[in-house]
Amino acid sequence: MNFAVLSQYLIPKQAITALAGKLAHLEGGRLTTAVIRWFVQRYQVNMAEAAHPDIAAYKSFNEFFTRPLQPGARPLALADFICPVDGAISQLGDIKTDQIFQAKGHSYSTTALLGGNKNLAQQFENGLFACLYLSPKDYHRIHMPCEGQLKSMTYVPGALFSVNPSTAQGVPGLFARNERVVCEFASAQHGRFVMVLVGATVVGSMATVWHTAPNGIINPPRSRKPRSWFYDSKNIQLQQGQEMGRFLLGSTVVMLFEKDALEFNADWQPARAIQLGEHMGNKRLA
Repeated sequence: MNFAVLSQYLIPKQAITALAGKLAHLEGGRLTTAVIRWFVQRYQVNMAEAAHPDIAAYKSFNEFFTRPLQPGARPLALADFICPVDGAISQLGDIKTDQIFQAKGHSYSTTALLGGNKNLAQQFENGLFACLYLSPKDYHRIHMPCEGQLKSMTYVPGALFSVNPSTAQGVPGLFARNERVVCEFASAQHGRFVMVLVGATVVGSMATVWHTAPNGIINPPRSRKPRSWFYDSKNIQLQQGQEMGRFLLGSTVVMLFEKDALEFNADWQPARAIQLGEHMGNKRLA
């Protein structure tokens, strides 16, 4: 285990993340603009595709970080499943009974990822998964890979390790031990699927478009026990490509699909850079 990974066991990750969240919400005028300008230069953020390219237009760092794109910046592929984010592929493939591959020597169970929900996890036995990493430079809104009706959402408390590739190789069960939000959907064409929004160090919070809290923010508050919401009676339908949530500072999305739900695009391989809207896969033919 390298020092960068080992040090994450020692630092006060929760306190650092809470402080980062508060600072990111501050409206500091010229200071905020200076911080955003440094961030854009440091991470080579492409502001030309942002709906508001002028750095000075953003009142807070979070407003900048969750910036929308210009219309047409991410055309949607003609495919049954499209990529829901900008980022890179960490891993993807088959779920081995209930085990998801994380990195060499590491895997985690669907039950652990879904916060101990065995009934939900059973629906993805021998199914498929994709783990997508969003780096600091990426667009941080999350969209639907296919149409779906929202069934439930569960906030699962946990650790706040980094989710970068080196940490994924060094921390066992990383995505099943970090704080996360599990979003369950049912699709008339593609069956059940879940999108798990995984938190990380300095990820101030996660939000969804349907949550009733201000700005859809789920965390904070951070509770010690899981919290669930159920939406069967709400009839919340989301279309392919529609925004479903966002990270206030970056992280990872893990998707689970039922057995034989899709055939991944052959170009999709670990470490490959990806963009929202590109062809992720098509329904697997019987």
